[in-house]
Amino acid sequence: MESREWTAAAIIRIEEDVVDTPLVEVELPAEWGVGLHLKDESRQPSGSVKHRLLSTAYVDALESGRLAEGDTVVHAGAGPAAVSSAYFARMIGLGFTAVVPASTRPERREAIEAAGGECRLFDPPAGIYTEAARLAAETGACYLDHFAAAARTSGKDSLAAEIVIGLGRAPEWIVTGAGTGATSGSIGRSLRRHGHPTRLAVADPENSAYFPGWASGAPDYATGTPSRVEGVGRPRMEPGFLPSVIDLVMPVPDAASPGALAHLRELTGRAAGGSTGSCLWAAWRLIAGMLAEGRHGDVVVIMADAGSAPALDGTPYTEALRAFLRAGVLDVPAVPPTRRT
Repeated sequence: MESREWTAAAIIRIEEDVVDTPLVEVELPAEWGVGLHLKDESRQPSGSVKHRLLSTAYVDALESGRLAEGDTVVHAGAGPAAVSSAYFARMIGLGFTAVVPASTRPERREAIEAAGGECRLFDPPAGIYTEAARLAAETGACYLDHFAAAARTSGKDSLAAEIVIGLGRAPEWIVTGAGTGATSGSIGRSLRRHGHPTRLAVADPENSAYFPGWASGAPDYATGTPSRVEGVGRPRMEPGFLPSVIDLVMPVPDAASPGALAHLRELTGRAAGGSTGSCLWAAWRLIAGMLAEGRHGDVVVIMADAGSAPALDGTPYTEALRAFLRAGVLDVPAVPPTRRT
């Protein structure tokens, strides 16, 4: 009974820790009749949109009895999801180990450790999931597979509802990225549940399986090549990715991410992570289409975190966006492709 009391208290603490994040307006020419807004998920306590996913993943594991008092959590990966997972483990007094690629940057490992976790380096990178499952089985820990959790818990958070309430109306578009697919899945489900006319767009970087999988209808599509934009894109279609609730998947050149982020800093002084840069470029293309068609409305970008941009030259994209704000026509740069073979 003491364990059940601990579980109930842990669930309450976790659910109460997710906050309603602000909507930040990016000023556009008034005559356009279009609003651009950032849903700033970097303001979540663990610093990213993954806070919502890991909150529901922990609650799911606690409610199902897979996670209990005194357990250690094992996670595979070194991105924002690992930081959020370490954060929640520490919050409820559990140990935490992240199995990360040996090539993981020191600052990423330090972020996980600062959130209360420890890192175990492993090669090859593609093997971290198998190693995490093996380690958990060997030590009696709980392998919290956030990709599988995304499929089970998609639709359980309030992100879309917060956006509609914050704006006071349903936007024309919501733009997000897809890593596990949980964010796009939950938004798409919520829009349908409440009957909102809002369309959902997913920005997909180079080498990712999501755009070709969505376009071809192949649920097992795989590229075998990881994304260079942290937090978005996967080499395979993940179980949490729900093509049926997505209106448009937009391929985005990797260099467009740092280009759009540099432009965002010029406009607002705000810094954001690489996935937000990809989403911003997709949003600007949607806005250009709205202007060309004479449509008005709001476009909301999920600002996933305040991380770093890919180390690529995005200058042509920054210049294209500067010209777009002056002329209202977006000329997509004719930049040589950077897709790896």
